[in-house]
Amino acid sequence: MCTSIYEIAIDGTHVLGRTMDWHTLGAQPVFVPRKYRWRSVFDNHAYQNLYGIIGSGGAHDAEIDISDGINEYGLSVQKLTFANGAIFDSEPDPNRHSLAPFELPLYLLGHFKTIAEIEAHMNELQLMSGEHAFRPYGYPELHFVASDATGRIVAIETSKRPLRIYDNPLGILTNAYDFQRQLNQLRDYVTFTPEFEAGRVPLNTPRVTTGSFSGKKIPAGSYTPSSRFIRAAYYKERTDQPANEDDTVVSVWHLLNGVSVPKSTAYQHTYSVYRAATVTESLTYYYEPYNRLGIVKLQLTPAILAHTKPKFYHVTDRLKASDLN
Repeated sequence: MCTSIYEIAIDGTHVLGRTMDWHTLGAQPVFVPRKYRWRSVFDNHAYQNLYGIIGSGGAHDAEIDISDGINEYGLSVQKLTFANGAIFDSEPDPNRHSLAPFELPLYLLGHFKTIAEIEAHMNELQLMSGEHAFRPYGYPELHFVASDATGRIVAIETSKRPLRIYDNPLGILTNAYDFQRQLNQLRDYVTFTPEFEAGRVPLNTPRVTTGSFSGKKIPAGSYTPSSRFIRAAYYKERTDQPANEDDTVVSVWHLLNGVSVPKSTAYQHTYSVYRAATVTESLTYYYEPYNRLGIVKLQLTPAILAHTKPKFYHVTDRLKASDLN
């Protein structure tokens, strides 16, 4: 599951938010230092990152499994589940870096400053199924979202080989297999601008619909990937454009309210174990686990970047309420 939502404030602040829909809370806020050394679980190959990172992740063998985060240059990356859509290689190409799919955010955030840099080096990477891995990991079906300081927002899709990058000025992504099909369905609910229909949306365009919803459908309330996609896009396009970082984080959180999956163990195993957002300009990471009902934040400051060891930050996953007595 999972839903990604991107918003741009009037003052130019960029916020990339998401729900992490899973069956257990396995990721917590983390700092990964510059020059961090790690080994891929696919082939035990050693890598050394260039840039510092904050986000959510967990220790995984000789590496940190980053679910989402931002690096010191404002590049943000998220991984989202992609059931029945991902296609991975089974045999490594000696001329490319072979990675487990879940290692891609750690690699991208550690090595690149912008999406343009990722594009320039994308053909050097291949994502591997796990049957021949140094440490077998199965077949983790994923696709990815990335944004950078230019205001560009893209999907990194794994439905074909090699990996492909698609610009996504709508700023919404879920787990649905066919993105174009999702857009076609969305036309029943919104009217896209001529620029969007022509594929010529300028960078930093906050809305890609005309603002006219007369005669259109109203989104349904289910939590299927298609319903979450439509609901997130519809209400993002209808909500007021926020003014600044604080307003945008609040706006993103309210939009995420509409797609956050509650615990419902009798019907499904996954729920929104946490919600998070990155802010490009301030290099800030916002995080809220399911039970807390309160946001914490971590900023990638010069003082943190001077640290040489990774650090995990424990956030209590239980209700935190201010007592007015």
